[in-house]
Amino acid sequence: MHPEPIPREGAGPRRFVLYLEGARDRGILRGWSYRMIPALARPLFRASVILGGRQPARAVDHFRRLGGFDAGARALCVLDRDDVGESAPEIDEPGLEFFTWSRRHIESYLLVPEAIERSLEESRGDRRVARLLRAHLPEEGDEDAYRRFDAKHALGPKGILSRALGRPIALSKIARVTREAELHPDVHALFARLRTGLDSVMPGAGTRTSR
Repeated sequence: MHPEPIPREGAGPRRFVLYLEGARDRGILRGWSYRMIPALARPLFRASVILGGRQPARAVDHFRRLGGFDAGARALCVLDRDDVGESAPEIDEPGLEFFTWSRRHIESYLLVPEAIERSLEESRGDRRVARLLRAHLPEEGDEDAYRRFDAKHALGPKGILSRALGRPIALSKIARVTREAELHPDVHALFARLRTGLDSVMPGAGTRTSR
């Protein structure tokens, strides 16, 4: 599977590219972006590139084909940790930075009970949902447990949370209804990197505009 090409729209002598592992990652990040950087969410994700898995070398190859740092391009590649002990890739490519989640997957940052409840609109106020989430999620504040927890499968169509709730869970919707104060520090750190990257190619673009 080859990375998707960058759309021609918006291309210019200086550009910022966001590399993501998959389409689901893009949906989750887009949901957070509408709250964290609403004015930039649409153009940022229109120019994002899907790598087809945790393949940082593909990001490097694609970035170099754009002309890289010398052509005025800047990029950020967002990766899951997958294995609990897996670290950030040791790649030195000017203009291209890597961000690796401290938890196992990007889905790990959707494990916010209040946001999950809000995403299940038809079940708002149903105390059984809160009880089910408490029973199946790690204890609040136990970051080691959250790092080990396989959120990608737990939130999937056949995962433990979907089965317990008796319905599929829309991950991008959870992201969209998560409040800024509920977002994990890792998510805030990623958006700080995104703002810096956007500012590097378009001064003022990354100005703080959350809602």
